Amino acid sequence: MGMLEDAAAGRLNDEMRLVAQAEGKSPEFIRRGIASGRIVIPISPYRETRPVGIGKGLRTKVNASIGTSSDIVDVDMEVEKARVAESAGADTLMELSTGGDLREIRRRVIEVTSLSVGSVPLYQAFIEAIRKHGAGVDMTEDELFRAVDEQARMGTNFMAIHTGINRICLERLKAQGGRFGGLCSRGGAFMIAWMLHNEKENPLYSEFDYLLEILKEHEVTLSLGNGMRAGAIHDSTDRAQIQELVINAELADRAQAAGVQTIVEGPGHIPVDEIEANIRIMKRMTDERPFYMLGPLVTDIAPGYDHIVAAIGASLSSAYGADFICYVTPAEHLALPTPEDVREGVIAARIAAYIGDMIKLGRRDRDLEMGRARRDLLWDMQFHLALDPQRARQIRAEREPADSRVCTMCGDYCALKIIKSSINLSK
Repeated sequence: MGMLEDAAAGRLNDEMRLVAQAEGKSPEFIRRGIASGRIVIPISPYRETRPVGIGKGLRTKVNASIGTSSDIVDVDMEVEKARVAESAGADTLMELSTGGDLREIRRRVIEVTSLSVGSVPLYQAFIEAIRKHGAGVDMTEDELFRAVDEQARMGTNFMAIHTGINRICLERLKAQGGRFGGLCSRGGAFMIAWMLHNEKENPLYSEFDYLLEILKEHEVTLSLGNGMRAGAIHDSTDRAQIQELVINAELADRAQAAGVQTIVEGPGHIPVDEIEANIRIMKRMTDERPFYMLGPLVTDIAPGYDHIVAAIGASLSSAYGADFICYVTPAEHLALPTPEDVREGVIAARIAAYIGDMIKLGRRDRDLEMGRARRDLLWDMQFHLALDPQRARQIRAEREPADSRVCTMCGDYCALKIIKSSINLSK
């Protein structure tokens, strides 16, 4: 029996109990969430992972995406990025390589992490078609579904699959007169190019029942891809994006009925004043299924700092109800990320998710403890409570104060030290 079938039949399993313990919820709360489609726990029968729950009522989770490109194929670096992402606190990992030996890279990455690992099988199928046939648009439907099956057997826990791009979406895109920022989804671009060249419907849509059979057999969680997401804020919440969401919402119902756990992906570039509307529409249309927000980037003019831009958008997204955040690194739109870029991206996204959870879940106890630790100049406690203790310790150690009770920002004139000798403000 699969995860969704267990939950629907009223059965608790080990993964549900472990997630409940990690989240401070009852196992029954987790079971009911899975049965309703509002919580998922991505698993695989082919490898053991640290179970993570994604969905309504749970802590906002952070995904880190890694992978080679056609320009840079350094497998050892990708393995290191996987390790860095996990040590920095990512909840899941997506392996999205497009250069080199795709199977060997995925095998090595999966081997070194205990995190749930996601993929986009369309990448592999399209790129292998280029190598085999000379053009990605010559990919066959069988080659695409074989890539899904193969990656599932390797121990992939969840897959972003571009099911919602169909002929109706293409008509919407044409009818609205194109886009200011083009199409930023690599998978979306691959599939649209294939559809136009072959004059066929997207097989991931037309053969959706067959896709579900493969995913169900291997207990893969389906992440309904957002191929029409905006790559510029002036394209956000346009007709093509909403049309794809309508289709994915319908497909999510079919996946649930087939016993396949489902996540719905959301748009990438959104101005701040549209974030709440996007999440409310998505949650309403999909009956509160887990929402995977890609970013979002809330301005287009900060290359080199897009991890900060995305953190602003992600904190609001989390507060309004997004369940799952895909990190963005400082290298976004510029280059393939390094291990240090990955670390920066994970920490920024974790901060954003935490800020959102302060609102969404009302969790502020840790901030209360930090306030008291700072008031009382308890440095070890401050480091213990910090989201990134290593960085906090490093900065303080590099600029040691003469008086160990304070820091070099204020030194002898530390307000906390001065007032402490005059009045007791403990609360």
